[in-house]
Amino acid sequence: MSATTAGLLVRAATGDDARAFALLAELSEALAVSLDLRRTLPFALQRIADYMEAEAASLFLLDEETAELECKLCIGPIDLRGLRLRRDQGIVGHSLTDKAVIIVADASSDPRVYKRVDEQTGFVTRSLVCVPLTTAKGTIGVLELINKRSGEPFDATDAGILRLLAAPTAMAISNARLANDLVEQQRLKREFDLARRLQKLLLPKRRRAGFPLLAVNLPAHEISGDFYDYFDLPDGRIGFVVGDVAGKGLDAALLMTRAASLLRWAGKDGLAPGEWLRRANEELCQTTHGGRFVCAVVGYYTRATGDVVMAGAGFPPALFYQAGTFAEYRSDGPPLGIVVGQDFHETRLRLGDGALYFFSDGVTDVRKGEGRLGQDGVRALIEHYADASPEVRLRAMISELRQLRLVDDTTLLLLEETRARAAVLLLRQAFPAEAERLRAMRADLRLALDRAGVPADLRDRLVLAVDEACCNIIRHAYAGGSGDIVLSLHRDGDVLEFELRDDAPGVDPERVTPRDLAECRAGGLGVNFIDALMDGWRLQPRAGGVGNVLRMWKRCPAAEETA
Repeated sequence: MSATTAGLLVRAATGDDARAFALLAELSEALAVSLDLRRTLPFALQRIADYMEAEAASLFLLDEETAELECKLCIGPIDLRGLRLRRDQGIVGHSLTDKAVIIVADASSDPRVYKRVDEQTGFVTRSLVCVPLTTAKGTIGVLELINKRSGEPFDATDAGILRLLAAPTAMAISNARLANDLVEQQRLKREFDLARRLQKLLLPKRRRAGFPLLAVNLPAHEISGDFYDYFDLPDGRIGFVVGDVAGKGLDAALLMTRAASLLRWAGKDGLAPGEWLRRANEELCQTTHGGRFVCAVVGYYTRATGDVVMAGAGFPPALFYQAGTFAEYRSDGPPLGIVVGQDFHETRLRLGDGALYFFSDGVTDVRKGEGRLGQDGVRALIEHYADASPEVRLRAMISELRQLRLVDDTTLLLLEETRARAAVLLLRQAFPAEAERLRAMRADLRLALDRAGVPADLRDRLVLAVDEACCNIIRHAYAGGSGDIVLSLHRDGDVLEFELRDDAPGVDPERVTPRDLAECRAGGLGVNFIDALMDGWRLQPRAGGVGNVLRMWKRCPAAEETA
């Protein structure tokens, strides 16, 4: 606090200038109870000008985008609203830049004074005082008074009073901006939530077991620019689409919604894939602007013959895996929405007992250490889980991708006919949902894992994970009620699958998530342990709203492969 301001406080405390404190209290209260600055700031500026007996007053705020000061509000004979000054222009600019109170007793002799307004309007600036508006985040503007009505110049006492009155003004502006930012964030959140719900509605529902197409989409942010679709045609063919919209945010999401609907509409006409993309491209070229475009691959699968026909537009190469070897099918055409009149090449192949993978560039761009996963990483991932069933394989691959760093929306679509597999049942038992029954469950599960050749250290951690899951079912699902738990353990190739079924009231899967480890409280880490140990897990309520099914899986090569 300056000596001048301290002196003012002393005088005010002794009654010499009690009006200053009264005005300070009045302004502080008025500015604190209202976030509508359009109403309160003019009142505050007028009261300050009247108290200081100034002919004119103005409020300049810093525009962070242009680094200029703009007059937002003024009192007096000249309307300065909209006037913009650089940070090095006028006493206002110097007050902001130097973060200092500046008094000019004789404006005519001070070269720093901005004289263009006087020249253009005929108003004569004799004396002025400027005070920066300072907040915790820095200086946001300047409060300026021009010409005392008495004709005397402004002095240090005037500057001290103005500095006191500027404090609640700066705080009110800062609080209002924070409130506006919060309102804007809430509005954007509502819009993102709506866009996310619309996107989920556009994705096809999962089909019954045995359907040859499986897909998953992982948004890198709140909403996704990736999409996929599959649908049946009257002639028995299955149409499929995978797409990736350039860009992020709400604009990309809206284009994704439009592109997904357009491609589904064109595909349901049964057009050849090349014509299918050509028609969608013509429409997007006419209506898409701002450098936006859509990468996509479309095609049909005929189950009776195993034939696949497809065409791509700027999409990453599809990978066909069969009998330990890969074949790559590139998208020859450019992305949709760029080149009018473009033709798209079609590719044909016989699926047989192979697996056809489509994936957006978010998969290859996943960060693994200092580098990217890349095409080689994707191939290694496919080979790693090749022996698992399609659904288990896709879940396991996604689980590994989640453990790395996603930098873009990630979508995987797998086309493969389900083959008869010898999924071996290793254990199945039902027991009451009571804590004292878990000891016997642990012993039986440990024995089953021993027989399956699971290494002892992994065996014990798997038993602990299942035990934690059972404890959660008893404690949270049944919540003191009675019922049974059914435990099943299968080996599907290299993957161990654990399943826990109960008859408790349905649990919302969205509420069962790993706890933030930064929280300092005991207990509640069972989900974290399961999430860290297992390659993946999924909780879903059973039909009818009664009962839940928890599935967990962990890759563990058979004993003969680890020897």
